[in-house]
Amino acid sequence: MIKNLLRVFAALSLSLTPLAVPASANAVPAAAAAQTFPLSYAIGQIPLAEESRAGYTRNKFKHWNTGLDPADGCNTRAEVLLAEASEAPTVSAGCKLTDGEWLSYYDEQEVSDPAKLDIDHMVPLAEAWDSGASTWSAARREAYANDQDAATSLVAVTARTNRQKADQDPSAWMPPAPTATCRYLAEWTATKLRWGLTADQSEIDTINVYAGGPCQMTVVHYIPAP
Repeated sequence: MIKNLLRVFAALSLSLTPLAVPASANAVPAAAAAQTFPLSYAIGQIPLAEESRAGYTRNKFKHWNTGLDPADGCNTRAEVLLAEASEAPTVSAGCKLTDGEWLSYYDEQEVSDPAKLDIDHMVPLAEAWDSGASTWSAARREAYANDQDAATSLVAVTARTNRQKADQDPSAWMPPAPTATCRYLAEWTATKLRWGLTADQSEIDTINVYAGGPCQMTVVHYIPAP
């Protein structure tokens, strides 16, 4: 229940009235302090850099690990499904999940079979590698790939939309449901800021178009990763 409330709070925070932008753009926030900015301002805080996929393999991001509670017998994937369920599934031996209800916000589809859901990394592993994770330690990449401390880092969505998205950034793919657009861009931006990742020009340009138009009232909420 607590995990569900935290995820709902994080999602709702994206639609709140934006907080005032700090008077000094160069002000350094306190370590691990929660940050909330208008999308138009937040996107400007992501460093611009060219991307490189040299050396990338998916197995350099260990997932799924034992999750937040190693004693519950559930891995990260299962814990996210449990946290995001609108109707709790049945949990049997080995943390096998059956039944339950979920809403895939990318396409507004209700799903009752957990096997038809993927846990999407908001910023895909390959995109994270391209954007700075290639220099991280194996332990930090594992922490990124299993990040449940931010409700927006991992999201349960239909397998179809997750596989359509693949490793593309917003300049190449957006959720098919129009209602998902602003939330998705806020969560994408929040994840990049949380983990100190960079963005390329086309990615920033695309988000800026929405930030100055239909998503101009959208806010980004994040806490820098340890």
